[in-house]
Amino acid sequence: MRLILAEDSTLLREGLVRLLAEEGHDVLAAVGDAEQLLAAVDTEPPDVVIADVRMPPTHTDEGLRAALAIRRSRPRVGVLVLSQYVENRYATELLTGDPEGVGYLLKDRVAQVDDFLDALERVGRGEAAFDPEVVRRLLARSTRTDPLSRLTARERDVLADMAQGHTNAAIAQRLNVSQSAVEKHINAIFDKLDLSGAGTSGYSRRVLAILRYLGS
Repeated sequence: MRLILAEDSTLLREGLVRLLAEEGHDVLAAVGDAEQLLAAVDTEPPDVVIADVRMPPTHTDEGLRAALAIRRSRPRVGVLVLSQYVENRYATELLTGDPEGVGYLLKDRVAQVDDFLDALERVGRGEAAFDPEVVRRLLARSTRTDPLSRLTARERDVLADMAQGHTNAAIAQRLNVSQSAVEKHINAIFDKLDLSGAGTSGYSRRVLAILRYLGS
């Protein structure tokens, strides 16, 4: 893939550039702030942008705002956002628009190279990839609200894996159940979230379920 990396930590930025190059990816630019990120994307649009949420000058949400701007102006560019902490608002805001080709990972996950590369590949394919810890925190926050409180424990497990961006086959493997069982759980989730008639495809209902889950 053709990538642009935005990370203000020189050590982490250079380490990621080396890792990505070793994996066969083409790093078009590696920059240290949001302004440089936007300029680099305008110069040569990549397949995926990897961006830290907090970057200079205020170290608040410059990276996230740049990522959202890129999603609005270039919806075909995937965005994988990195964050030091679980920040519910940022995760929800990133998914509020078109959730295809977006990801949100904690920086600790980057050290788990296989997980990081798997998330990057999924974003590059136009899928979603959300950190399991982010999803766990959001699930804990949302179980007090209807209609999510109507879900069984197993259905919440399935929805959590859906929110991370896993396919039905991957969910079946992770939960050690059959793929048909996963499909039954997903249909039950759609029913309980009143999404049985939403959209024209299973994928559109899947996206709505994840948005309902993350945004509640």
